[in-house]
Amino acid sequence: MPLRRKELPDVGELVVATVKKVYDYGAYLTLDEYGGLEAYLPWSEVASRWVRSIHDVVKPGQKIVVKVIRVNRRRRQVDVSLKRVYENERRRKMMEWKRAQKAEKILEIAAQRLGRSLDDAYREAGWKLEEAYGDLMAAFEEAAIRGEEVLRKAGVPEEWIAPLLEEIRRHVEVKRVRISGILTARSYAGDGVERVRETLLEVKNTILATSKDLSVKLYTVGAPRYRLDVESFDYKTIEKALEKAIEAGEKKARRLAVEFSFTRLRKQ
Repeated sequence: MPLRRKELPDVGELVVATVKKVYDYGAYLTLDEYGGLEAYLPWSEVASRWVRSIHDVVKPGQKIVVKVIRVNRRRRQVDVSLKRVYENERRRKMMEWKRAQKAEKILEIAAQRLGRSLDDAYREAGWKLEEAYGDLMAAFEEAAIRGEEVLRKAGVPEEWIAPLLEEIRRHVEVKRVRISGILTARSYAGDGVERVRETLLEVKNTILATSKDLSVKLYTVGAPRYRLDVESFDYKTIEKALEKAIEAGEKKARRLAVEFSFTRLRKQ
């Protein structure tokens, strides 16, 4: 097991555990995120509804999410509860754990390429990335988008950057998202076509200038209606760019006496 920053969990913390032994009075688990540390699940903390037997709820080998309810740090004893974990908490924790497992594997492969241990990888790179981005996979996703500078800014030593980035690009796929809408632009002036073109270009160029992660498609669906598709790695970036672009388009349209409006399309 890799080196951990904390030896024991905190009270109230959600942890992923593996059921080892089940008795009529409770069950013994190992905490996957704490090096296989043993924890005790009392019978009274198994279910909020009545059940005939604890064996109907938990079984050896089962992976479960539990909440820490008591910690004796001197004796290294941990008690946990299953019934105090809500379903949405369970789903979120399992997703976080799976992401962490994948990120750790990437870190481990990079360490092997350097002839180093996983503990070394955490000490020299992993923990620095966690501090900078909240969790390791979030850091890797950012690096997959923006490259080695993400690792360097977090303080990752130079020798780790190339092997880490290669494994990140091999194993981390960040999906792009899209927001679409219809721009309406119309002018009755003699040079109306040129005025409309300038207005639409103002919108497109403003979006592209907001972030290098954005891509834009702007095409006619039958004048005076034009479809605008904006893609990036997150909706927040798109929303920010759209707000600026529509405002810039409106200003340009007023100056050129162009009728202008934008209607967002619903997600498909």
